[in-house]
Amino acid sequence: MNYRRLGRSGLKVSELSFGSWVTYGNQLGSEAALDCMRAAYAAGVNFIDNAEVYAKGASETIMGEALRKLGWRRSSYVVSTKFFWGLHDGPNEKNTLNRKYLRGAIDASLARLQLDYVDLVFCHRPDPDTPIEETVWAMHDMVAQGKALYWGTSEWSAADIARAWEIAERHHLHKPAMEQPQYNLLCRDRVEREYARLYEDIGLGTTTWSPLASGLLTGKYDKGIPPDSRGAVKGYEWLADRLTDEAKLAQVRRLVPVARDLGCTMAQLAIAWCLKNPRVSTVITGASRVAQVQENMKALDVVPKLTPEVMARIDAALAA
Repeated sequence: MNYRRLGRSGLKVSELSFGSWVTYGNQLGSEAALDCMRAAYAAGVNFIDNAEVYAKGASETIMGEALRKLGWRRSSYVVSTKFFWGLHDGPNEKNTLNRKYLRGAIDASLARLQLDYVDLVFCHRPDPDTPIEETVWAMHDMVAQGKALYWGTSEWSAADIARAWEIAERHHLHKPAMEQPQYNLLCRDRVEREYARLYEDIGLGTTTWSPLASGLLTGKYDKGIPPDSRGAVKGYEWLADRLTDEAKLAQVRRLVPVARDLGCTMAQLAIAWCLKNPRVSTVITGASRVAQVQENMKALDVVPKLTPEVMARIDAALAA
């Protein structure tokens, strides 16, 4: 495993990380989650990603119990969580980044995770109803109180990230250090173009998610949605249209010969392609079984094979 600095911070995260979205509390119970976390850690993964909203808090609870049982040194791993959607329906309990919500959310997440602090905390989406100044101050306080070490954003516009950073700079507050955007072969614009100036201007780090486009890039949805797949999980029916989009499926089919010639799976090719971008600090992978974790880790061996010629071939396949 290789490790990259999280943007301009001093924190190093494994190139491949392990996330719990959809799987924990939906597809995985406590023991299976623990086994997958153990396999990822054994492969050198030091960053595990979570969020308050995943499985309505159950994902954090399952991860917290697994961490307690595994007994890893706290200094040997990095944990994240994210806030915005909330778990309750009150006016200050959902779809907000106001100070009141954030103050309670971090304490509840730490209790579920059975941790004294999280390493990374994200504003899971932008909140147009709360002044950015209020959110920046609340996130600064979270870090100043030792409940998180770094804070960042997820799926924010470049303009809002820059504004938040400038507010923090002006008031000598803890600045947003990282962004968690979707990034894969079918979703590239934000990471490659919109954020381009932020990497140099503010030293933005990225913890990218959905390298497989929710499984579309594995090729397993070519003939519909398998009953044991993410697309069949209750509550995620909205994924079905994306996973059966014929234009995107055609792009995936054109990539199959590239993976075959490299001697890897489609999933490994997709993950390795994300890692080829030096602006990516870490690629968050997911898995519902140990074998899947181990297969994902083999993407590290594919990265050196992505020569300029192969990268051009990939671009041509997607553009055809």
